[in-house]
Amino acid sequence: MLQTLFNALALGSVYALMAVGIGLVFGVLRLVNFAYGQLIMAGAYALAIGSSHNWPEWVSVLTCFGVVIALSLLMELALFRPLRGSSAATMLVATFAVAFLLQSIALLKFGSLVKTAAIFPGLFNPIAHGQFETVRKITVAAIACAVVALVALTLLLGRTTIGLHMRAASQDFQTARALGVRANAVITIAVVLSGVLAAVVSVILVVENPFVEPHFALRDTIIVLVGVVVGGIDRLWTATLGGFAIGVATSVFTDELSSAHSVYVDSFVFGLVILVLLVRPEGVFAPFRTRPVERA
Repeated sequence: MLQTLFNALALGSVYALMAVGIGLVFGVLRLVNFAYGQLIMAGAYALAIGSSHNWPEWVSVLTCFGVVIALSLLMELALFRPLRGSSAATMLVATFAVAFLLQSIALLKFGSLVKTAAIFPGLFNPIAHGQFETVRKITVAAIACAVVALVALTLLLGRTTIGLHMRAASQDFQTARALGVRANAVITIAVVLSGVLAAVVSVILVVENPFVEPHFALRDTIIVLVGVVVGGIDRLWTATLGGFAIGVATSVFTDELSSAHSVYVDSFVFGLVILVLLVRPEGVFAPFRTRPVERA
């Protein structure tokens, strides 16, 4: 039970970080970035390259952050900014195209075979202290990293000028811009912060699973996107709670089912999601709406 609890909290924490990264971009651009998983994959390949060349671990980690942030900025400058005035559907399709492009580049460059990224192997060992001997160090590290990152982000959004501008832009971008908020600066900072969180997730996932391939983190990204919608995509904190909740649910289902039945985990999770959305289509953690949304 203790191991299940820590595993659930760890996966929920990682998914919460991914949800925040997705929610930051959605807050200022009203865009769901489906290429977020490929950013994590790119960071994982950077760690694998560093491992294959025997770079010091801190150099590999810095390279991972540099690659993910650079790709995030490139997406903002080459894609998001030119298409900012386009319809939501156009921008959504563009993120799909970027996702498949990055995945195809990884397939052409590195092939379909896995690459091993041996980084911080000591974190994979269990904590050898009494009842915690079944809990791995990376599990505790993932929870700690998520807490630190979320607290830092909360302080940034709540106690800095740029945080105020980002919150204003997420509520009403046009009014915030008319009042002097610099749109390009706010969006760029949101994209960079999203990239930083993606790099953190890359490091955590690679320590947990050192085998990197072109579909790395793809399943996790799909589950997090569903969790963001279930939690309530319109607000950052509801999206974060949604990511955390679906991570906990996925981990509990995985631990409780035997290995022979683990293939049904996704079926259980997505079935539960459908039931939740039928009851609360606006999101589990979102405030109740006074009137329903009408569709043509």
